[in-house]
Amino acid sequence: MEILIRSDKTTVTDAMKEYVKEKLTKLEKYTLDPSIKATVMVKVRNYTQKVEVTIPLKTLILRAEEESEDFYSAVDLVISKLERQIRKNKTKLKKKEKTGIKEFNIDDIIELPEEEKEIKRKKIEIKPMNLEEAILQMELLGHNFYMYKDSDIKKIALVYKRRDGGYGVIEEE
Repeated sequence: MEILIRSDKTTVTDAMKEYVKEKLTKLEKYTLDPSIKATVMVKVRNYTQKVEVTIPLKTLILRAEEESEDFYSAVDLVISKLERQIRKNKTKLKKKEKTGIKEFNIDDIIELPEEEKEIKRKKIEIKPMNLEEAILQMELLGHNFYMYKDSDIKKIALVYKRRDGGYGVIEEE
């Protein structure tokens, strides 16, 4: 696996590079293609280290990011998140393999326990309101997002909290 490490507002030391390479090579046991290129981005925000890893494959893109006060713990969290993505998508990967695209050693992937695969469904009544009311409802519920029918444009919209503290809106076309 080829690993490209970039940084923003920080310098990546040789020890940090070696640690990232050591951890990412653990993911090689799942892949069949040795020419995979992983991109690692290391950023510093205030007192936290943010590590983003992107691994583009033929059929999907593995991507994870984590933030921690310690660089090494952020790397560990990102790697475990990537492994979890691979395990979670084992059945989808098997289907791809049947169509002739082989990218993973399916036998090496240990499936997650059933309780972690459960999909919870919820039916809601979508009420017409403006954006400010939707943000207020979201905050009152303590959620990170809220779906509503925008009374101005008469379409379904979703407001969500952004990581930078602001809000975002996704609207129906």
